[in-house]
Amino acid sequence: MGQKSYLSMTGITLIIGFMLAVQYHTVKEPIVRDTRDTSQLREDLVKEKELNLSLIREIQSNEEKLEKYETERSQSKEQILNETLMELKSEAGLTEVKGPGILINIEQINDALLFGEPAQSIPPYLIQRLINELNQYGAKHISIADQRLVNSSVIRDINGQTKVDGYSLHTLPIEVKITVESLEVAEKLHNRMQVSSSADDFFVENYQLKISEPHANLIIPAYKDSISIRQMELAETDKGG
Repeated sequence: MGQKSYLSMTGITLIIGFMLAVQYHTVKEPIVRDTRDTSQLREDLVKEKELNLSLIREIQSNEEKLEKYETERSQSKEQILNETLMELKSEAGLTEVKGPGILINIEQINDALLFGEPAQSIPPYLIQRLINELNQYGAKHISIADQRLVNSSVIRDINGQTKVDGYSLHTLPIEVKITVESLEVAEKLHNRMQVSSSADDFFVENYQLKISEPHANLIIPAYKDSISIRQMELAETDKGG
């Protein structure tokens, strides 16, 4: 047999062997086909729809929770702002306050002076000294003759009359209300005012201070006038700051 014939036989043998191998592999691993009947396919489709519906409901539930959370957070911010505003108003004296404290009545020593009749006006410096001493001993809120004192309050003599923010203190007795942090502080304030230097100052001017026992709840009225803000401007901020 010649060389060419040998090569031809070898090639044919390889081709036949490759075809047999392919046929054997095809028989060994047949193609997998979907053998489910119509009822099974319908059942699987229903399950898929139910799963899809469950996912949609879960998404809707989460969206509702997020919306509720955003609403609550917005309301919480608004509530905090309102509480802060009320706190600032209270500190500024623009709201009525109630708390433990004491009452001080300023009266004239002269027994001949009838109750409620006009008397000589109390010097402004006496009122100012009394207020300073009360603040030193823990006063939070003070009113004089139902006139609330605030940071901008002015006590001065106008045409021979002592006035607090323009309101005259001309009728005796003059009631001073003071509220403090707690009843314990009110008791301490009461004891200190019993031996205060202000009482001596008033006595020299023919007045006396009658100091009440501590009260659990005293009501101090709000400041009656509007508070004007001077020398204040809007702050300029850099863009993007």
